[in-house]
Amino acid sequence: MTAPVKIKIWSDYVCPFCMLAEGPLEEAVAEVGAEVEIEWMPFELRPSPQPTLRPEDDYLPHIWKTAVYPMARRLGVDIKLPDVSPQPYTALAFEGYQYAAEHDLGTAYTRRMFRAFFQENQDLGKTAVLTALAGEIGLDEAGFEAALENGSYRARHQDALREAAAHQVQVVPTILIGDTRIEGVPRAAQLRKALLDAQAQQTEDASYGAACGIDGRC
Repeated sequence: MTAPVKIKIWSDYVCPFCMLAEGPLEEAVAEVGAEVEIEWMPFELRPSPQPTLRPEDDYLPHIWKTAVYPMARRLGVDIKLPDVSPQPYTALAFEGYQYAAEHDLGTAYTRRMFRAFFQENQDLGKTAVLTALAGEIGLDEAGFEAALENGSYRARHQDALREAAAHQVQVVPTILIGDTRIEGVPRAAQLRKALLDAQAQQTEDASYGAACGIDGRC
């Protein structure tokens, strides 16, 4: 049996384009019929102490008007510019992601973060907000809150950021499927091709192993 195709997606919870990338990915996976293993990877667009953006300034309304809203309408995604000001740092939310991933709820957690920020205007920089959202997806609230307060997953988050640096990630979303790297919101056709290429490569590798043995001798 061929192993699932692994997909890594670097994102930030305050990046609207990361939420918009979900639709094309789901469409491509459904059309190809691929068994996939998705790993959401953290990338902080504006880590502390760098100031985060404010929706009352000119930049955010401009980029949303010219790029985010037109793309969202085209993809049929309900999304709005949050008025949380300044926008939250996301390091704490990403520490929560590490807790969720350890409990096999990483994807559910990521999707809940996107919707909490871009559809419900919730402040993802607050422990109480994150804890309530974690509880909604089935995580133990007491354990989650204690993990954030104790910094139990801080080192793991920093390790993940170092992996982003090793992959030279500079923009989000950045998607890695096999040998294919896609930056920005992908088209479903791009993802379909990447998934098919990765499947073909895995099949070829598996066939080689079966013919030659795991030690590589033919």
